[in-house]
Amino acid sequence: MDTLYTAVATATHGRDGRAVSSDGKLDLQLAVPVEMGGSGQGTNPEQLFAAGYAACFASALGLVGRAAKVDVSEASVTGEVGIGKQGEGFGLAVTLRVELPDSVDQATGRKLVEQAHQVCPYSNATRGNIPVELVVE
Repeated sequence: MDTLYTAVATATHGRDGRAVSSDGKLDLQLAVPVEMGGSGQGTNPEQLFAAGYAACFASALGLVGRAAKVDVSEASVTGEVGIGKQGEGFGLAVTLRVELPDSVDQATGRKLVEQAHQVCPYSNATRGNIPVELVVE
C-alpha cells in the first residue's frame, strides 16, 4: 500500500478517558455508555467508529456514483455499530443505512452501494472480521 495520509490519535484511561489527535483537531472526553453501566458523559469508541465508517462510506459512494455518472451527492449514510459479548471477549456488528436521492432507482442504488462496499477502506478492513449489513433506503 502506498500511504497517502496517516492519522494519529492517543487515548488515555480507556473508555473513561480522553482521545486526542496529534494535530489537536480532535479532543474528546470518552465515557462508557449508560447501557453498559457507565456515565454516558462522553463519546465512546463505537460512536467514533460509526461516524468514521459512515463518512468514509459516503465518500466511496460518491466516487462510484461519479464513475457511473449517477448523482448521489445528496445521499446520506448512517452507521450503527453494536458491541456485545462474543466468546470470552467482545465483538462488533455494523449496519450501514444508505439513504439515496429520490432520483436514483432502487436497482441502481443497490448496485452503487455494493460497489462502494468494495471500494471503502473501512469495508475492506472489516470484511471477514465483523458482520456488516447494508440497508438501502
